[in-house]
Amino acid sequence: MVRNGSITLSDARRILRNYWWIVVFSAGVCTTLAVALAFLLPKRYTSQTIILVEQPTVPTEYVKPIITEDLNHRLASMQQQILSRSRLLPIIEKFGLNPKNGEDLAVDEVVEKLRGAVRITPMESMPGTQNRQLPGFYVNVDFNNPQLAQQICSEVTSMFLEQNAREREQQASRTTSFISRQLDEAKLKLDEQDARLAKFKRQYLGSLPEEEQTNLNLLSGLNTQLEANTQALNRAQQDQAFNESLLSQQEANWKVAKTGVNPETTEQQLTALRDQLATALARYRPKHPDVIKLQDQIAGMEKRQKQVPEVATPGNENSQAGVNVSPQAQQLHAKLRQDELTIADLTKRQAQIEKQTRELQARVQASPVVEQGFKELTRNYQTALDFYNELLKKRANSEMATDLEHQQDSEQFRVLDPPSLPEKPSFPNKPVFAGGGLSAGLALGLSIMYLLAFNDKTLYTERDVEICLKVPVLTLIPTLDLAAPNFSSLKETNL
Repeated sequence: MVRNGSITLSDARRILRNYWWIVVFSAGVCTTLAVALAFLLPKRYTSQTIILVEQPTVPTEYVKPIITEDLNHRLASMQQQILSRSRLLPIIEKFGLNPKNGEDLAVDEVVEKLRGAVRITPMESMPGTQNRQLPGFYVNVDFNNPQLAQQICSEVTSMFLEQNAREREQQASRTTSFISRQLDEAKLKLDEQDARLAKFKRQYLGSLPEEEQTNLNLLSGLNTQLEANTQALNRAQQDQAFNESLLSQQEANWKVAKTGVNPETTEQQLTALRDQLATALARYRPKHPDVIKLQDQIAGMEKRQKQVPEVATPGNENSQAGVNVSPQAQQLHAKLRQDELTIADLTKRQAQIEKQTRELQARVQASPVVEQGFKELTRNYQTALDFYNELLKKRANSEMATDLEHQQDSEQFRVLDPPSLPEKPSFPNKPVFAGGGLSAGLALGLSIMYLLAFNDKTLYTERDVEICLKVPVLTLIPTLDLAAPNFSSLKETNL
């Protein structure tokens, strides 16, 4: 009797001793049914191939790969493309898998069946390796015919190889084309910035930041030249004044020697008389005797002054060519002419230096504003130049990567083993079915034995009596085994 749903070890031995044949019978029946089912189910054969991912022959330090997408993602994308309806229909037509009635629904069912028959399994990396990149993958094709399974597996493998090579080459070409277009646009922007910078330099030539120190040095030199020119001009003007005074003295002496009259004294007397006349006119009327007397004196002195012969001067040399002058006066005239030329030249030179000084001062004053604009243009030009050089390097790397794709020296898929021709069906697996049937039979037999033990109300032990009847046990009658040897000898003795 099973108490509270629990079975003791003695109960288990008793149940097994009484109902062991149930387990054997259920295990045999289930195993037989499983093996029969394995023979009756349609067989499926699996063709398998291994595709390895070969790394580029040129190290990535020299040529950076264009395609950096994870291989698992690319593999999933290629699988979706290869197992699409448009890609599977040629395989169906090639191997005659079309349904006989030719209905669209049946064709779709064949496509779904073929899509479910293809399995792509990534290959796991070796344990302990630091490289997490996918080393390869398996292509498995399950079909009811081993030859067809091998042929379909071969087709799918070829499609993976072609799809990978085509996608890599197209992506490399598109990348190179895109970078080339960007490079052309960057070249136009760089030329535009270069033209702006050249125009700015032409516009502010002499005021550029790199010319500031040169302008300061030139300004310092011009100040020195201006100071020297001013000193030379002052000396020339002093020489001219000195020569003019010497010439005046020579002329006065020559007049005195010719006429005996000192023209300077006559001139002074004439000036004094004119001053007296002006004073008299301020006090008297024009017909006053004093005024008339002064006018007669002035007229007589002017008449005598006109009678004195003139001395040749630089302004009337041609008119007085016939008048004899002293050699000293002629030398002084020559010096005065030279002084005039020197003063004119120094004055012109001083004006030029002052003009250049003002221009340089204007350049130096405008230098901060010009420097700000120049920095902005230079910064834009340098940014455009850096971007252009970066694109130039990327295009060179992209062209090399494209060449690697054309030469198939980049990452490639390589078939390690050709698709296998299965000799035994992968489904159903008879040993697996037999083992499953045996396990199911044992489980069924044990379940039946438990149900029988659970429904058995027979009292087998003293404990069962006390629990069921709820009364104490007074005595026990032992079980007599009539077949025992001791019992037989005892019975013969009694007889």
